[in-house]
Amino acid sequence: MFSTTTIRSGSGVIELREERISGLRCKISPERINRRLDVAYVSPPQQVPCPFCPEQVEKVTPCFADGTRIRVGESLTFPNLFPFAEWHTVTVITRAHQVSEFEPWQLQDAFRGQLASLLQCDGYPSLNWNYLTSAGASIEHPHLQGMVDRRPSALAERYIKGSYKYLMRHGRSYWDDLVEKERQSSRFLFGEEIIWLAQAVPLGEREIRAILPCSGIDDFEQYLDQFVEGLLSVIAMYRSLGTHAYNMSIFFDRKESSRGFSAFCSIISRMNPNATSLSDTAFMERLHQEPVILTLPEDLASFYNKGRA
Repeated sequence: MFSTTTIRSGSGVIELREERISGLRCKISPERINRRLDVAYVSPPQQVPCPFCPEQVEKVTPCFADGTRIRVGESLTFPNLFPFAEWHTVTVITRAHQVSEFEPWQLQDAFRGQLASLLQCDGYPSLNWNYLTSAGASIEHPHLQGMVDRRPSALAERYIKGSYKYLMRHGRSYWDDLVEKERQSSRFLFGEEIIWLAQAVPLGEREIRAILPCSGIDDFEQYLDQFVEGLLSVIAMYRSLGTHAYNMSIFFDRKESSRGFSAFCSIISRMNPNATSLSDTAFMERLHQEPVILTLPEDLASFYNKGRA
């Protein structure tokens, strides 16, 4: 499923990894974690007025064409005022501006609000979450973003095309083969229907992937409750390691497509917000498109199990 080249550099070892289905590459340099650039998380002062807090949200956010917004439980969904997709919606997850720990029902309701806003759209959907400013959230108040475009994003397109080629060449699903192999590896975390594992060729620090037993977004809701349970356990692991910020995306194929693709979730940890504006991405990640990773994927299972002990 991937290749590894080991190189000794100075007193340390670097692993160059490449994923065969996508061609994605990364460098894993565990020694770099000793720089200890991340800082302890401190809640920032609340933005006043916050456009997503209850007293503002219905005054300043747009409505859908029929003049409504979608409310599910505490969550509120509406069009993105500054879209970068053909169909782009935002879901405010909670009434609270800052949340120390999400309840399962809060995320379940928020995802259901997102699904209601996307299910009627034709194209390639994704569900996305930037949590905290150091992960790219322009507003700290927790919120999801849903997008649908007529063409999949660059990463999704790699996997959709790669899945179809694999299916045509081998007569079986790449994702079924991946799950079978990864269940036996040190990267497997947990799961039966939804398989959670440390990504062997990570896109970012401590990347965890969930392989879903569906392809299109129209089949996702039946797995939503168990997905949220798994997502919260990954977030709890990040927090046990001192990480509060993260990015999450779920990638789907078009509805009723049968090209051998399985929808999947990717979540990566990010540095905590900090006063010096230090970031965990630089020229290698943004320009070379080859991330430098500090944590070996094979170590994440022990971190996960330690956090649950």
